[in-house]
Amino acid sequence: MKKEHIISERSFASDNNAGVHPEVLKALQEANKGHVIGYGDDPYTERAIQKIKSVFGVNTQVAFVYGGTGANILGLNALVQSYHSIVCSQTAHIYVDECGAPEKVIGCALRALETPDGKLTPEIIKPVLTGFDFEHHSQPKVISISQPTEMGTVYTAEEILALRELADRYNMYLHMDGARLANAAAALGVSLAAISVDAGVDVLSFGGTKNGLMFGEAVLFFRESLFDNVKYLRKQNMQLHSKMRFISCQFEALLTNELWLRNAENANKMARLLAECTAGLPGVRLTQKVETNAVFVQLEPRVIRALRERYFFYDWNVEKNEVRWMCAFDTTAEDVERFTATLEAIIHG
Repeated sequence: MKKEHIISERSFASDNNAGVHPEVLKALQEANKGHVIGYGDDPYTERAIQKIKSVFGVNTQVAFVYGGTGANILGLNALVQSYHSIVCSQTAHIYVDECGAPEKVIGCALRALETPDGKLTPEIIKPVLTGFDFEHHSQPKVISISQPTEMGTVYTAEEILALRELADRYNMYLHMDGARLANAAAALGVSLAAISVDAGVDVLSFGGTKNGLMFGEAVLFFRESLFDNVKYLRKQNMQLHSKMRFISCQFEALLTNELWLRNAENANKMARLLAECTAGLPGVRLTQKVETNAVFVQLEPRVIRALRERYFFYDWNVEKNEVRWMCAFDTTAEDVERFTATLEAIIHG
């Protein structure tokens, strides 16, 4: 792949590859004036927390962190001891893409379950909820779900409530990796709260980086008792940012005038357009529903190789020749058209 393509063209590899939304950049510039007290005792952080409370509820407790893995680790660390286990999907980010961080940092076990579409259900989980009060087994304590899943599929509020009921039955917590929560809410046409706190989630990793922020995530605790030791855990986990205002001001911008929704709606819309434009081409097969901003397809190996000469994107399942294309807040219809034209030329070449 030529370097100029990496620099000049929007790729379809990840929404992490996008830049920073202009409204967020403006907020960062405003926050860069003068001095304020560090570590979160500043007006920017206070305003951002109040914004979050207005969206998720007044009892929400907030901890800003650097990135997604740090958010998940902090949230889970507040819920479990090292002898506990966390139930998740086999495709979950905490299982596949966090380099063993839960096991190393928390010391707990992950119980990853196979799912057809990345979504856990009570029926999938129930068989592994065994060994309670038996000292030879890790004790199941958390159900962790991704919203949307790593397959781009979305949990409805009803599906999350069913998992909440299961968690209550076994005295477990419900954690949500919401790195792309905005995309899920936009896809369902509901509020951010409707598919998180209102559906019974205990702790949410609320993502910003994939939706127009420069960096930073927010860990939201919906039970006050779970927040008691978070300030110590955040420091131990190296997630306490001294210049906190540069994380928090971005979240204030994201939650002002529904910027979160505008960004997510565009990413989702472009993914649908990408699927529509490419699905009819010879040898292109969609492998998952396109519900958010991810498109999963199977292609011939020669097509994958040739397309990657022009556009960077990730393999999803090498054995099945399955790849993933992602759209972002700044993806345009022209980007999709150019990508489709390139793909079509390669297929017919």
